[in-house]
Amino acid sequence: MNDRRRRTRLMNQINVVPYIDVMLVLLVIFMVTAPLITTSVIELPSVGRSSQAPVAPIEVMIRKDGSMLLRDRERGGAERRVDRDSLVHELKKLQSRADQPVVIAADQDVAYKHVVRIMDLLQSNGVTRVGLLTRSGSG
Repeated sequence: MNDRRRRTRLMNQINVVPYIDVMLVLLVIFMVTAPLITTSVIELPSVGRSSQAPVAPIEVMIRKDGSMLLRDRERGGAERRVDRDSLVHELKKLQSRADQPVVIAADQDVAYKHVVRIMDLLQSNGVTRVGLLTRSGSG
């Protein structure tokens, strides 16, 4: 009897018939349920053109010596010297719309804290769109 056991070989192949049966059952389930799924329509937003043309920003220029200039490029670009106390008042007169952007252009030698103080002054007085004007490159 021991010889019979030694003569039988181990089966080293996988029986794939049960796996094929499971795959066919899943395929039938998918084919039956697929027509029952309702598709929904998604309303995507459309992109249209703005009715108003973009407004050029007003520039607040801070010089190395601490003096400030205002320039409105939309109305000719003439520079006006202002001080810190009259900056907001002059800026409000220049703004054509309430949401017109304001950019701060500071000389590279101006301390950053002075630029932040001007940004804080403008934002605390209702100027919501304040940015920094930078020069690209190393020049």
